[in-house]
Amino acid sequence: MPLKNYGVLACRAVERRREGAPDETPHYQIHLIDDAGTHYRAAINVKSQQRPPDLLFVTDENFRHPVTGQLPAAGSGWNLLASQPGTASLDFIRGNLFPPDAVRPLPPDLPGLDNDLADMLDHHVERAIVDSNTELYLFGERYGPEPNEPDKVFGFLPGNGVHDIHMNQGSSGQFRSSNGVWQDGGLLLHFPAEARWVAVFLAFQSQTWHTDERTGHPLTAAPPRPVTRDASVRILAALVNPAGPTPERETVTLLNASPVTIDLDGWRLADQQDHLLPLPAQPLTAGATLAVAGGNEFQLGNHGGSITLLDPAGLKVDGVSYTEEQAQREGWTVSF
Repeated sequence: MPLKNYGVLACRAVERRREGAPDETPHYQIHLIDDAGTHYRAAINVKSQQRPPDLLFVTDENFRHPVTGQLPAAGSGWNLLASQPGTASLDFIRGNLFPPDAVRPLPPDLPGLDNDLADMLDHHVERAIVDSNTELYLFGERYGPEPNEPDKVFGFLPGNGVHDIHMNQGSSGQFRSSNGVWQDGGLLLHFPAEARWVAVFLAFQSQTWHTDERTGHPLTAAPPRPVTRDASVRILAALVNPAGPTPERETVTLLNASPVTIDLDGWRLADQQDHLLPLPAQPLTAGATLAVAGGNEFQLGNHGGSITLLDPAGLKVDGVSYTEEQAQREGWTVSF
């Protein structure tokens, strides 16, 4: 079954502790506190129990995504989230948080600088510890509070915190029971003085990229995670906020980047609320573009959103997102 207590912890960092690679299941531990004075610990996996052991890691040093506008107040502590589209919940596949080819495997902890996962986390977390204005958001499953159990790492009472701060779908074997959609973990850091967000996302190499829309279980016949953005049909641009009165004429422009004609019969677009828009059942010749008009409840909101392209099998082919800032320019087309 999916995670029982999925949500996001809005807090500030106090200290951190690295657990070495000899540990069978090492974690990167962060001591956190919210504005009410409640203490938490975030346990971030840095090594997988399944092979390959090295986790997949991606960081975006200038993260721009509509989810940042849906987050709870900074320092507000633990916030439960509904695992569904259109909320602050994360889904690596359906939320278009990062291009799948951006991830890379990293070992948990090695001698030297900037060559392992713990080093990459240190780069951001240590700065957040020094600068108390940094706002942290950790997505995952809550554990505790445990009234009679001090925290086993930092010693505060009651024991309390968040774990599963990684992809939480596409798993097999003993971890299959935790699969679900719109319940992925992650770490977002906001630096208000710079008006900048940093995102850190983790996944296990044993997890599959394409998952069932209802259960989050692996789709066994699906292709592996793409390592380059080489999809035959891609989302090129979108007219999110057309000029003129409502109803607006929103469009999504597609490009056939392949050298052959592709029949679009059965292909669909999905918006941030997961409303589906069938594409015209027509061939798209090599190198050609097609502007697809919205409709069928498919909408591009002016407060930011996402657009996903699905093939006839329902598999994600391409996905993009845009922010409220990008959508405010009436009549301008957003390019991706």
